[in-house]
Amino acid sequence: DPASRAGAGGGPGGAAPRLALPGAPAAASDADIRAVIGAQMEALRAGDLEAAFAHASPAIRNLFATPERFGLMVGQGYPMVRDNAATRFLERRATDGRQWQRVMVTDLAGRVHFLDYEMIETEAGWRINGVRILEAPGAGV
Repeated sequence: DPASRAGAGGGPGGAAPRLALPGAPAAASDADIRAVIGAQMEALRAGDLEAAFAHASPAIRNLFATPERFGLMVGQGYPMVRDNAATRFLERRATDGRQWQRVMVTDLAGRVHFLDYEMIETEAGWRINGVRILEAPGAGV
């Protein structure tokens, strides 16, 4: 239910409730979201398409149907996600009920890319529901 996803209610052993305001994600969710994105990147780097595909949302899994098709899409559209020299997590925000995690990725050639990961919370935990490549700050000037 929405209250448990927001962190309301007592925890095991009578722990104090953790309250979260709408649009203000809890710190634990930040770590969980970063862990999912990081784990998918690691799986892609290792060539473990099944593990990478497991971090995708049900909608993405339905769209691509197999880990191989998913891996082909990542390789063609998001090569910097699979092959990168550095990753830095930036801000996380909620917009219109959607959770977004911004990530700065430096590819193997030293180019910097900014990505927005849309995250959804499922019964199995946080999953990646899409990635947008953003224009680098100052690139449109």
